[in-house]
Amino acid sequence: MNHTDRMVGTVSRGVRAPIIREGDNLAEIVVDCVLKASESENFEIRDKDVIAITEAVVARAQGNYAHINDIAQDVHEKFGDDTVGVMFPITSRNRFSICLKGIAMGCKKIVLMLSYPSDEVGNHLIDLDLLDEKGVNPWSDVLTEEKYRELFGYEKHVFTGVDYVEYYKQVIQDAGAEVEIIFANNPKAILSYTKNVLTCDIHTRERSKRILKANGAEKVYSLDDILTKSINGSGYNDTYGLLGSNKATEETVKLFPIKCDEIVNEIHNAMVEKTGKNVEVMVYGDGAFKDPVGKIWELADPVVSPAYTKGLEGTPNEVKLKYLADNDFADLSGDELKEAIKNYIHEKDVKADSLVGQMVTQGTTPRRLTDLLGSLADLTSGSGDKGTPIIYIQGYFDNYTK
Repeated sequence: MNHTDRMVGTVSRGVRAPIIREGDNLAEIVVDCVLKASESENFEIRDKDVIAITEAVVARAQGNYAHINDIAQDVHEKFGDDTVGVMFPITSRNRFSICLKGIAMGCKKIVLMLSYPSDEVGNHLIDLDLLDEKGVNPWSDVLTEEKYRELFGYEKHVFTGVDYVEYYKQVIQDAGAEVEIIFANNPKAILSYTKNVLTCDIHTRERSKRILKANGAEKVYSLDDILTKSINGSGYNDTYGLLGSNKATEETVKLFPIKCDEIVNEIHNAMVEKTGKNVEVMVYGDGAFKDPVGKIWELADPVVSPAYTKGLEGTPNEVKLKYLADNDFADLSGDELKEAIKNYIHEKDVKADSLVGQMVTQGTTPRRLTDLLGSLADLTSGSGDKGTPIIYIQGYFDNYTK
């Protein structure tokens, strides 16, 4: 082995930062923290390194918060005193309970329609095997709350210990609205109860709205239609509304950040100015990956990354080294094998579009770079007390030849 060979590929580092408050100059803080980290950990800033900043600190610096009264006002302006179908919300105290409180405060009566056996991101109300045992078909059967209880009893969520059906019912009643609960997976089912629907799904919202409108719904909104502009001086999100929001307090939500393009470009330019290096920058929320035990698909945000610099466009163009070693170059070993694979990769990089559909790419997932990097960043920062809202990723765009 040549003593100059690099032995390390991708490195993802959590970078500590002070607690960010509203009005802080986030770009300045991020650049300062990254440069201090590079000094203290003795790593150099390189071209194509990536700075990823969690959306939470971007929204916090912007002061992008809203009160349940603001949500209530917007909902009431849209629906008046009509009974509102609140359809397909995810079951999450952090993600939806405070939004639900605000929605219910703006309504007289809510028909809450929950998908089953799980919500859209994999939080299970009931076990799949239990559905089979009871002979229930989730695609066609519409269950009342009474029928649901008769079949499945009072199940508590495996991680949180919360019975979400009871919990959401309580939230709505405490906010002063009447409530009826049904369980169904076909959007059309809600229309037997009301023609006015707030569909609360995230990734399937456009389909839900299309089906509702095609089948006689009158007023149809989704969460990205609520708080798209400031109400009484509240925060807002012109693109995503309430989508991507989190519980801040019992009466406020932190919204998904706005104007993220400005911040990533500002950080990028400051890094060029201070280091001369072309560092890519992105804002990230939830990663996109599935937990094999809890069955939860992490992505409760509308997107993994609301903004990123131009160099992060696209998907990886990679080949499987083990496929080449086992097939094309099965008769080679040692330095010869290494050279053959390096040459292959070099050729591949020159004619980038030549790999689509070829066996040698099998098993290289064609996900978007920002989804992959955002997931890496989310796993590095964790969701708890690591205190590293900035992630510094190096070597991600290297390959075996570099």
